[in-house]
This record gives sequence, structure tokens and C-alpha cells, in this order.
Amino acid sequence: MEFNKLLLTGAFCLLSLCARSQANPPGTLKGNITDDHQIPVQDATIRLLPIKIAQATDREGGYFFENLKPGKYNLEIIVVGYRKQNKEIIIKAGDTHIYNLVLDKTTEKLEEVSILGITKSKEIGKQAYNVTSIDAKPLHNTTMDLGQVINRVSGARIRESGGIGSDLRFSLNGFTGRQVRFFLDGVPMDNFGSSFQLNNIPVNFADRIEVYKGVVPVWLGGDALGGAVNIISNSKPRTYLDASYSYGSFNTHKSAVNAGYTAKSGFTVQLNAFQNYSDNNYWVDVDVVDQVTGLNNPSRVKRFHDHYHNETLVANIGVTGKKYADQLLFGLTLGKNRADIQTGNRMYDVYGARWRSGNIVQPSFKYSKKNLLLSGLDLNVSGNFNFGEERTVDTANKRYTWDGSFVYKNKVNPSAPGGEVSLRDYKFKNNNGIASVGLNYQINEKHSVSLNELYTTFNREGQNSFDPENIYDKQPRVTRKNMLGLGYKYDISEKFNTTAFVKQYNQNIISNLVTATYDAIAATYNYSIADRTSNLSKTGYGLAATYFLAADLQIKTSYERAYRLPDNNELFGDEINETSNIALKPENSHNLNLGATYSFNLNKVHYLDISANYIFRNANDYIRGILVPGGTSNSNGEYIQMNVNEAKVTNRGIDVEIQYAYKKRFSITANATYQNLRNGTQFETLANGTRSAVQSVVYRDRIPNTPYLFGNANGTLYMNHIFKPKDRFSISYNAGYVNQFYLFWPSQGAKDGKLIIPTQWIHDASLLYTVANGKYNIAFECLDLTDARLFDNYMLQKPSRAFNIKLRYFISKQTQ
Repeated sequence: MEFNKLLLTGAFCLLSLCARSQANPPGTLKGNITDDHQIPVQDATIRLLPIKIAQATDREGGYFFENLKPGKYNLEIIVVGYRKQNKEIIIKAGDTHIYNLVLDKTTEKLEEVSILGITKSKEIGKQAYNVTSIDAKPLHNTTMDLGQVINRVSGARIRESGGIGSDLRFSLNGFTGRQVRFFLDGVPMDNFGSSFQLNNIPVNFADRIEVYKGVVPVWLGGDALGGAVNIISNSKPRTYLDASYSYGSFNTHKSAVNAGYTAKSGFTVQLNAFQNYSDNNYWVDVDVVDQVTGLNNPSRVKRFHDHYHNETLVANIGVTGKKYADQLLFGLTLGKNRADIQTGNRMYDVYGARWRSGNIVQPSFKYSKKNLLLSGLDLNVSGNFNFGEERTVDTANKRYTWDGSFVYKNKVNPSAPGGEVSLRDYKFKNNNGIASVGLNYQINEKHSVSLNELYTTFNREGQNSFDPENIYDKQPRVTRKNMLGLGYKYDISEKFNTTAFVKQYNQNIISNLVTATYDAIAATYNYSIADRTSNLSKTGYGLAATYFLAADLQIKTSYERAYRLPDNNELFGDEINETSNIALKPENSHNLNLGATYSFNLNKVHYLDISANYIFRNANDYIRGILVPGGTSNSNGEYIQMNVNEAKVTNRGIDVEIQYAYKKRFSITANATYQNLRNGTQFETLANGTRSAVQSVVYRDRIPNTPYLFGNANGTLYMNHIFKPKDRFSISYNAGYVNQFYLFWPSQGAKDGKLIIPTQWIHDASLLYTVANGKYNIAFECLDLTDARLFDNYMLQKPSRAFNIKLRYFISKQTQ
């Protein structure tokens, strides 16, 4: 806590000094570009001269320049099909200048060219951090969820346990699961529950997605070990409606409605609602056990107990664009889901009656204000609390096989109480909340500081209705975290900038250790309870820098001594397929990135972008999931996941991405990732706490069940004005590749008997037709075109070939 006080004192002293040095505060220029029918003009190139910065208007025709020196500028607007416009603009110190323009169409025949400006996604990529920004808007006509979108990023892998709504684990450059943190508009998603996860949120929910690899900027907060994903929602003040519905294989239905209204007074209402339903009865290749002989019969069958549905509503109401607040919103997120549990952590663990459900009731608050009290000082405050409840049910005293048949586990008394794993109807609340405060101060053109404080709380309370007096369920499961970060950015020149930061992590864990001793004489258990309260405190730091060797050639490097505190589910279990381990220690890692990006534009026809990154990770007390026997009724031999600390894990890897576009007629993107994730623990710690004198047999082995070579490629052909002047037709193809990898430690077992997850190729194709400049849209998709066998965690099979159709309606009116 002393370190926290020191950070806060230093930060506010620095802010005070900066306030006195602020002589000519920067200004801001923003506006909207429309045609003579008030239709927003997207992808118009906006240049600001003489400082030679440019950007492209977004889908609503908007543009935004900030941190401008007071003085005269020339605003130049260029877009195909419209007359070129020039306007002299005077920016005053600390002022916000709004310039809206209506463009006149030209009758001249102009050659269609690629976008000359810099989109917001490209602008994000110019940072010193190793970050990839995905513009989600071109994907809004697909049936993809956010997980599928992120899965196409170099270095990223979404690993699901099944179809729609299944459990998933995210991997980024070798760091997996909770080692990578997720944010929604800069707010951590740690407490959103099962009703609001990456693989049930439609792509239409997001405007763009930012993926930070390795080093995480201080303004995001959180205790990510190996990266972060920030989902930027469609929250810009405007009036619009985006409604879609899709139907596909396995009786899959998806619908989404996104709408917003912003009055001239600033009154704002935002609504996002989505629904998913699927039988998930896709084909799998498995061994069907003969319940009489016990023999395995290899068969291709349909999943029979995997229904899923969720419904979620996110609503915000408040004001925007006021003197006292750029944004002041009060929100409420409501949602529910129910999912059958078809398998455990392996395909051998097949169930026919287990299920889980959950709901989210989460009020929230957002406030932001630029130039608060003094020019250049920005404040962001947010908070939420989830009152939702989760439930797991296992009441069938049966043993199922893949053909849907079953036998009673208690053949003498079939009606005896019991479960497929353990008898339970367990309801629990995590009672978790998040509060975040961020300050950013732009001292002048070259210097700025950032301060961010994040506080989270967790208190699980639950009860099994079949065992309400269970002593283990009565023990406290409480955590409190606070993370404080301070950053300083120095823009040395237009070509060179650097950022340094320090982060302080604190965690308080409250739990008890229950020890059971069996009394043979009384034939009962005696329980003793010991307090296990602990406090963890760590300090991290880092540096990021970038330099432009030329206007189209950028190099960047970043380093962080990162820490991640154990997650609540890692400490206390998830009450389904993951058990507790209260003895987990914080992870820490030295993360280094070296990267370069080259952009090439030839005659405004050919556009090429190449980026390559080298990664180095040296992690200690690395948290990894292993399979251990689980359940209190374990006659099926079920396995459950436990998280353990590996003393040391290293990773050296590279990812490369190439993007090419020919005018606006054809584009192709390809990326590849290699990560050499190795066990660096040479001498293991024995059960008695001493260090082994014998080198570990798995020293320098690859970390098992983790892909090390994979990639994606996507190509799209565009055809415009097929039937009408503003229609558009496109054909897209995507290929994914994952090289084979070992399920367990590679050095263990006989050479011919090792379990290998085989090499996988996945092919997807889609057709899209849009009418009236994107107002009406229809898309056809085929996923897993070749019906290949696809696997993920512990060789769990993913959905077979699927067909989808999606209808979408979109209309927008930019707020003036």
C-alpha cells in the first residue's frame, strides 16, 4: 500500500507541475461528411495540411483530429465520385472546432482507387505496442461471433470444447486462458458471467477489436500476463438501427438488434440485444461402448445432449456532448443462458442429462470528460456489479454412451439418488464488481502522463440442494484486487515516441482449509478448519517505443515485467469441469516484442502491408491446466481440470501477416504463427517441499496440448453495381491451418503410442450481396467446407460442416 501512495503522490505532483507548464493547450477538429441526400460518405480521405496527417471517414462519415497546435490548417477532402474540397481552418488553443461538409458528386469518370487515408484500425497499429486492430464493420454481414473473428488474428487461437455456447479458452502467443484479459470499451469483462462470453456475442456488437500481444498499456488496467483484447462497441452518439437474423445447420438461430438515438440536446439511448439457439447436434467420430460387452465400436454419430440458448440485453441511457460530460451513461445488462453438458474434458466422458445455466443482472455506470478543469486533462470513470446467479445440475444416476443409450449406475436400486459425476443441484452467486478510474494529461505536444486505478471484488456464495449442510460450501471464497498503473509518454518527434510505465498489483484472498478425519469407531468424519487468508503484492514495469524509418516503414519494440494474480475460478473452481487450487502463486513473465511494419502503395492501385513480430516470453510460476480424476462418484473414470504452477516456461516465436489489395476489387490476407513453448523447470519440487536432485524427465519438452504452428488466409473478390448502382456482391474464402501437436508430454510414452492431435485444415466460404449502399444485406456461408475432423482442447471435436444464411437491415443518421 505504501507503493500505491507513492505512485499517487508522484502522479498528482506531476499533474500539478504540468498544469503550470500548459501555455498553449492543443485543439480538436471533428465533423461529418455527407452527400446531398444526407447519406454519410464512408472512406473519404481527410488530409490536414501542412502537418501531413490523414485519415479515412468511418461508416457514419465521421472524422476526428486531436492534439492540434493552435494555428491555420488546410482541410482537404478526397473521395472517388465527388468533387475535391479544400477548406481553411483556424484552430484556437483548447478549442473544439466542428466542420461538417456536404460533398457534390462529379460526372467525371474516375478510376476507383484503394483507401488513401488511415482507418482507425490502422491508426491503432501505429502505436509502439505490439497491437493488431480488427475493423469489425466489414464482418457485420457474417454469422461470426467475436471469438471466431479474433481466431483469425496472427498469434491468436480460440479453443472451444464444442459448438455454439461451449466453453472456450483463448491463447495468444503461447499464453492461454486467463493469462490474457478481455475488456469491453476499456472495462474488464472478468465478472460478466456465462451469459456474456466471446462465443455468444455476435460480431455486430463490436465496431472494432484491439488485440495487444505481450505488453498491455497502462490505461487498460488489469493483471494480464501475456496480452489483452479490447472490444470497442458501437457506442458513438448517433441514430441508427442494425437488425439481423440468421438460420443454419444444427437448427441454429441467431438474431441481433443494435440501435441508438441521440437527440440534438445530447440525450442518448443505446440498445444492444442478441439471441443464440442451437441443438448442436453435429456429427462426431467416436467409440460407442457396448453396455453389455464393454467393447468399443468406432461410429459416426450425432451429439444428442447439447442444446444451448442465450438471450442478452445491454441498455444505456444518459447524455453525450455536454459541457460537464462528453459521456454520462447509466446502463443495465440482463441475460440468461442454458446449456446441456454433452462431454467432460475428453470425448470419452459422455453425458446425457447434466446441464448448466446462468444469468446476468449487471447495472453499470460510465463517465468521461475531456479537458476536465484544464485543457488536456481527460477523465474516465466506470463501474459495474453483477448480481447474477449460476447453476449446475447433475441428478441422473446413469451412465450414457454415444448412441444415447444408458444403464443405471446402481443396478440393484435404479431409483437411488446420484449423478453422472456427483449428485448436485448447485446454485451460486459470485457477487463480483469492478470500479475503474483513469486520468490522462496531455502536458504539451511531446509529453503526457496516464494514471489508472482498477478495483475488483469477488465473494462466491452457493449451496447444493442435495447437500445443504456441506461444510466445504460454507467456507468463504473471497478475493479483492486492486491494480494501480502510472505511465509517461514522450513524443520525441513525428517519427519517434516512447512510453514507460509501472504497475502495482495487490490481492487479498480469504478462504479456509477444511481437513476431514475419519473416525472408524463412530463411522463418521471429523472436520477441522484452518484460516487460509493471504495477501499478495507485486510490482511490474515496462517500456514501449516506435520509430518510423520512413513514412511507410515502422519498427517497434516493447518490454514488460508482467504479473498475473490467480483467477477466482483457478482458486475456487468453476463448479463444472474445473476444481479448486487455493495454493496457486502469481505468475510473472519477462515479455519482449520486436516488430516491423511496411506499407506500400503503387499508383493508388496496389496496396501492400507486411508486418512481422518476434516474441520472447520467460514465465515463472506459469499456471497450466492438467487433468486429474474428479467427482465423488467416479465409476466412469471422469477427469476434471486442475490448475497448477509450472516453475518456468519459455517461449520464442514469430508471427507474420501480409495484406494485399487491388483497388477495391480484390483483397487477400495471410498470417502464420510459430511459438516454441517449452518447459524450463530443470529440477522439480518434491511433495515434501525439497528440490529434486534429479533433472526432470520433461525438462525442455514442448508444453503439451498447445498448438505451436498455425495460420490463416482469407481472400475476397468484390463486384460493384451488378444490378443497381449502389449494390455490391462479394465472394470470400478463408482457410485455417493447425499443425499436429501432442496431447501429453512429447518425451513420455512409447513412440508409436503417443496421443497426437492431427494436422487440421479448415475451409470456409461465403457469398454476400448488399443493396442500397448497405441498407439491405443477405449472406450465405459454408463452414468447414470439406467436412474435416476438427479438434480442440483434449481432442474434443468441433462442429462438422454447416450452412448458414443471414439477413441484415442497417440504416444510420449521423448526429449533427
